[in-house]
Amino acid sequence: MAWRLKLVPEKTNWDFFQWQALTFGISVFAVVASIVLTLVMGLNFGIDFKGGTTIRTESSQPINLGAYRSALEGLKMGDVSITEVFDPSFGPDKHVSMVRIQEQAGQQALAPEDVQHVQTALQAVAPDVKFAAVETVGPKVSGELIRSAVLSVLAAMTAICIYVWLRFEWQFSIGAVASLVHDVVVTIGIFALFQIKFDLTTIAALLTILGYSINDTVVVFDRLRENLMKFKTMPLREVMNLSVNETLSRTLMTSLTTLIALGALLIFGGDVIRSFVFAIFIGILLGTYSSIYVAKNVVLYLGVKRDWSKPGADKGGPKGTRFATGP
Repeated sequence: MAWRLKLVPEKTNWDFFQWQALTFGISVFAVVASIVLTLVMGLNFGIDFKGGTTIRTESSQPINLGAYRSALEGLKMGDVSITEVFDPSFGPDKHVSMVRIQEQAGQQALAPEDVQHVQTALQAVAPDVKFAAVETVGPKVSGELIRSAVLSVLAAMTAICIYVWLRFEWQFSIGAVASLVHDVVVTIGIFALFQIKFDLTTIAALLTILGYSINDTVVVFDRLRENLMKFKTMPLREVMNLSVNETLSRTLMTSLTTLIALGALLIFGGDVIRSFVFAIFIGILLGTYSSIYVAKNVVLYLGVKRDWSKPGADKGGPKGTRFATGP
């Protein structure tokens, strides 16, 4: 028989809702605290949201991003982002990069002497580098990016809410959205607390978190719906515990393998992707937690229909069944 790794026994009977009031209270507190932190401390916005100057460089030599960053660190210009541009139309001797530098001392545009200092620093590591274009991103564009970022997250959450509502019931939809709000808001709160750079890549990470979290939630919801139709006289709390226990091995295996890969990127990936990876790392931890202790708790408090074959079935289940009674 082939050897298989088992993180948990094949059959478990852990009571995940033993402290349901406490765990749900902690989640509510974390969301409120994150909102307060974000409003009081603010986010450490990156160049995408603060505005600054974008410089397009061209060189016949291959671009060494590490050398470019080291050369510009000595200029003390604050947040500097460097990315290489790839295009099939570029010839073998054309190497392009985009250098973005935050606003300096309240000046919307980078002063000509500062542009010259940047070019001199880069020419020290790439003598033939030249500036093809120098553009300024003002606060208006940055404000539009912030609005677009917020709308993208809200649109994703709305679409997920509609999907869960159509696939399951409205109680499940509310539970799923509560879980997603918890994951996104707490992640943003952590960024505000530690003043980690918040830019467009972080928004991409938040959207990734939404997808991961709802996937984990839907897996358990599917099993819960099956068990609700199978065990029609079992109290809702016990059916939920059964469903979580039956999917526990899958949840842990998926989360741990993903966290291992993200941990390697977090340690060895470098500063460029660190905030992006950190956001996803925290989001997966929160998503695994919230899929049980937020989404399922909300459904437990609301109660659900016990037999989908009967449209008018009592959503409270058989007479005498308990739903939201904790230990």
